[in-house]
Amino acid sequence: MGPEDEEDLSQDTDRWWSLPRGQPGFSPLMEPRTSVAQHTALPWKHCMQLTLLLVQMSLPEVAASCRILRCNSDFVAATLDLGSSDGGGGAAGGAALSREAVNAGYCSALRSYATCTKRMARACRGDLAYHSAVQGIEDLLIQHRCPRAGPTAQPRPLPQGTLSRDACLYERSFFSQEGRIPEYLHCSVFGDPHVRTFNDDFQTCAVQGAWPLIDNEYLYVQATSSPSRVGANSTAITKITIIFKNMRQCVDQQLYQAELDNVPAAFADGSVSSGERRGQHSLTVWTQSPGRHAEIRATHLGTLLVVRQSGRSLSLSVRSPRSITEAFGPEQDLQLCVWGCPPSQRLNTLRPPLPDSSPSATISAHAHCIALLPVQDVYYQACVFDLITSGDLNSSTAAVSALQDARNMISDQESIHLQLVVSAQQRRARSDLMLLLLLGMLGTLTSA
Repeated sequence: MGPEDEEDLSQDTDRWWSLPRGQPGFSPLMEPRTSVAQHTALPWKHCMQLTLLLVQMSLPEVAASCRILRCNSDFVAATLDLGSSDGGGGAAGGAALSREAVNAGYCSALRSYATCTKRMARACRGDLAYHSAVQGIEDLLIQHRCPRAGPTAQPRPLPQGTLSRDACLYERSFFSQEGRIPEYLHCSVFGDPHVRTFNDDFQTCAVQGAWPLIDNEYLYVQATSSPSRVGANSTAITKITIIFKNMRQCVDQQLYQAELDNVPAAFADGSVSSGERRGQHSLTVWTQSPGRHAEIRATHLGTLLVVRQSGRSLSLSVRSPRSITEAFGPEQDLQLCVWGCPPSQRLNTLRPPLPDSSPSATISAHAHCIALLPVQDVYYQACVFDLITSGDLNSSTAAVSALQDARNMISDQESIHLQLVVSAQQRRARSDLMLLLLLGMLGTLTSA
């Protein structure tokens, strides 16, 4: 590519940024053509890049995809109406005011665009479209003399005429669009605490303080755990906070909070339902044991949450569609229900930290739990763990209740009982397969 070609490319880039929004040819993505021919002379580099890509795909922290397209579409939506607002007739003063309002709206949209790209920085590292968008935003902020700080664009509300009759009934809306029922996932957090993730991994965590269980576009759930008693090795969930995020056509933001010895059958504002539309409520709460149990149904999300107190700890069980649980960005990278607890906070469920008790206490714990949970699965192991670490017989009810919730929420009965040893073998098998694949790639490189 010669200097003349580079000059043409620069001119094309300038024209791209100057295209009016909403006209054919505009795209918030600019893919530089200079990157196409850089590696054609060194084919072995492509193999190395593919190998590195496979390594990255095997790492959970890199698994989140670059969602720059979402930032682009939000920016386009925020600026759709600005073009029609500019250039209106009227007196000179009115026209000047209109141009100022348009520029202010455009700057707000650019600041929102910039904020969105910053959130994507981790997942989009090395993505050409992402870096092109970042540079373009910077140029436009300077061109329009936009202050770095200021209001951001609000999401465009959906026109009422476009709302389906079933828009706030997730299951019915999903079936009408997809022709099938949604795929549901299950998560539970209970006991010391133990976590069964949406991916059916099972972990025991040493976490203390407040930790997010779910953090997506629709729902935020947080659990707070504290030592069960002074000097004890065990912890217990003492508070659960659930925030249903604003979904304008269905429900306003709603808060639910439960604490030890206070599991209310109502939201924080005292209501038992919210989001009424056509005689139906998007959110409802009811209880079968006042003060110790609450069941929250979010029909607009197709989601069921059960909060209960078992012994001296709280527990949470969730049933939610896959599309809801996966509606999050790379910045929402700490969710115990999605990835489990951090590796540094994990305990061996099969080897609980022993308090100053005799071996007979361990034998008694096994005998007590096998009477309640005949199948020696993860719930049985959690029961034994909690009894040994807490010394409280009532702590066994947490595992029993969690198993009952799993039976109610998981349609595939064969998936209810998990085995810790089998899960570990499957993880090793996946790691071995990836290692063999990488070794094969490297062998191809050395023989080339």
